[in-house]
Amino acid sequence: MKTLKMMLALGLLCLSSATVQAVEIRAYHQDVIGKDCKACHDNGIKQFPSDQACQQCHDVDELAETTARSEEDKWQNPHNNLHYGKELPCQECHGEHKAKEPICSDCHTFKYDKHKK
Repeated sequence: MKTLKMMLALGLLCLSSATVQAVEIRAYHQDVIGKDCKACHDNGIKQFPSDQACQQCHDVDELAETTARSEEDKWQNPHNNLHYGKELPCQECHGEHKAKEPICSDCHTFKYDKHKK
């Protein structure tokens, strides 16, 4: 009986470690970081990456410039907006392993056609 329990425990352990390894990474991040999860997960594998981890490669000022809207809609810029300026945490809108709706969608109906969830 002990042997059966031990085999079952080892089997579950193997399955759980295989699941961790099977996480999808977006192609544009795969090319840069490969399979080094700690390159982004600076707070630990089970935690969201910090904004500092994102900003090692992504510059918030460049992002704000790239996503700027017309003067009339200037505060609809997701990277420099009326509510948060440039201080909105990256994870509020972006998810690497699961698609996310931007936090703006909770109240607003405008769209960001180029949003990479």
